Amino acid sequence: MNPSFLLKFFLLHIVLFFGFLGATEPQLTLDYYASTCPTVFDIVRKEMECSVLSNPRNAASILRLHFHDCFIQGCDGSILLDDTITLKSEKTAAANIHSLKGFGIIDQIKNFVESECPGVVSCADILTIAARDAVILVGGPYWDVPVGRKDSVTASFELTDTNLPTSDESLVSIIPKFLYQGLSVTDMVALVGSHTIGMARCQNFRSRIYGDYESTSAKNPISDNQFNNLKSICPPNGGGKNNITAMDYVTPNLFDNSFYQLLLKGEGVLNSDQEMYSSVFGIATRELVKKYAADSLAFFQQFSDSMVKMGNITNSESFVTGEVRKNCRFVNT
Repeated sequence: MNPSFLLKFFLLHIVLFFGFLGATEPQLTLDYYASTCPTVFDIVRKEMECSVLSNPRNAASILRLHFHDCFIQGCDGSILLDDTITLKSEKTAAANIHSLKGFGIIDQIKNFVESECPGVVSCADILTIAARDAVILVGGPYWDVPVGRKDSVTASFELTDTNLPTSDESLVSIIPKFLYQGLSVTDMVALVGSHTIGMARCQNFRSRIYGDYESTSAKNPISDNQFNNLKSICPPNGGGKNNITAMDYVTPNLFDNSFYQLLLKGEGVLNSDQEMYSSVFGIATRELVKKYAADSLAFFQQFSDSMVKMGNITNSESFVTGEVRKNCRFVNT
């Protein structure tokens, strides 16, 4: 049977199955803090500038934090909560415990915002604004950030390992996770482009480099050198699981479209990334990868639009029971 027909059939049934379980209508505006905390965007930008200047990898850390927050129970700051006697943190779930950093950066920004506008700006909004600024500071596009989120008083350890895509998943397994959030296949391909500034742990790419990496990558000295470098970072027999490598080795600290160009060469570090170009079911995703590899402006525009769309995944319950946390790590008492 034609792979294109199979993919369309599969996606149709996924959409019908999930219906409207994804993103709810956001209650967010661009001027939410215009009278209550007009300097919040300046404060976040200044602190992110210092953070990224001290270590460019902080940009990817904050962007990943935002992504993981939104995919668990909406963009509600639940990812920032620590374990307590009554709450099991999302941070400690398998998908997060070794991959998330940047919590201290958000704490510091929150402290400055609280000193200027106490009890006004949610941690969820601070994280969303910081993610936008992180992208800009490493060469990526600008977008306006709607605000007005409340901080959740709950977290969901269980949803963390079911909602978040993993590095070894197939394309047909990952797409439904985006559709469930109200994000399209186009959104997915654009948002995965954030890996242009991301790092991957050996544990998450070992199966790729000792699997089909060699068969998909181009046969040239540069590709061979990269392959050998990955094998030196990540040995085959279980050691070095926390060793890391850039997912875009060409421009690891610059937000650009070279990540997609590497996928065209079969050099995606993660199986889930390379599947967007190499999977037999990737008819639509393959064309988008080629488009963004050739046209950085098209990638930037779609990434901006998709980031706003992802940021608008709200936790409707938090608008009723949520709060503005004084400390992003703990619910107010």
